[in-house]
Amino acid sequence: MLGVWAVLTLTGVLYSVWLGYGGRAFAATLTAFAFFFLVMLLFAARGVEDRLAARFGSGSGYLLGTAVFLVYLIYAFGTNTFAFARAAAVAAVVFLPLVLAASAHHKPIGAWQDFATILFIWLAVKPLPYRWGWSLSHWLWPYPGGRLSYVFTVLLCVNLALACFLLLRRVNGVGYSIGWGHHWSFFILASFFVFGCIAIPLGRAIHFIEFAPQWSQLKSLPLVSLGILLFTAWPEELLFRGLLQNILSRASNSDLAGWWTASILFGFSHITNGDFPNWPYVLLASVAGFFYGWTWRKTNSIFASALVHAAVDILWHFLFRSV
Repeated sequence: MLGVWAVLTLTGVLYSVWLGYGGRAFAATLTAFAFFFLVMLLFAARGVEDRLAARFGSGSGYLLGTAVFLVYLIYAFGTNTFAFARAAAVAAVVFLPLVLAASAHHKPIGAWQDFATILFIWLAVKPLPYRWGWSLSHWLWPYPGGRLSYVFTVLLCVNLALACFLLLRRVNGVGYSIGWGHHWSFFILASFFVFGCIAIPLGRAIHFIEFAPQWSQLKSLPLVSLGILLFTAWPEELLFRGLLQNILSRASNSDLAGWWTASILFGFSHITNGDFPNWPYVLLASVAGFFYGWTWRKTNSIFASALVHAAVDILWHFLFRSV
């Protein structure tokens, strides 16, 4: 994971320098990105959270949360965008979920605090659409011109979810690891192709998508695909499958109930995408959540479900467009 982090971060640095970025603001932004991205990848190595929890106990969650807040301050001061209101907002985003998770420390997994923490993190990472006039992520991460606001918000919230649930609450069975298991190829390909056979005709029938291949953009396929996997599919699979579906299944004592409920909630989480309320998106996202959840159940890995999720989004991005 350290090697993957080093290669990807260095590639991003070289690309940014090629675009002309540099100076103190760039260094502060790079420091924040490198830290958040390192935590995100390092926890996917087996045993990292176990070692931290064994060494620091539940305090490891508070340590990570505090580090996340301090890194934001490095970004804010380094980019000359510090404001007490922004710092207070980030402190609330970081520490309120930690307090919620801590209040359920001695309760079984599935307490109301667990669901409240997931909801809080989701609202932070996906606020009202920017076109509605205001965006929390753009306000918190103004440099450089808000272009990295989504990525930074996602990374911060992934770090926060890891602190709350892997370190503080010690939720088992999340599947937060990168690896490959027996029959995974079959589960991933089957989920992707069966969903495609359902979603493409359904999407065209309800006039949600149309075939519009963008062959001229295929040169950006590797970079776009990596971005979709790391900053859309992986975080959403952590939240909706590794945490929500996992915890719902435990709370209801039913894998089926957790699977279906999480899929429907995943669909409704997309209601603000496009024109509100976007019911066609809710329908297709719910169907997609069903297949992502099936993949997670079969592999017990958000990496596997994230690969299906990313493949669907990449296919949509390059071959279809919303009507």
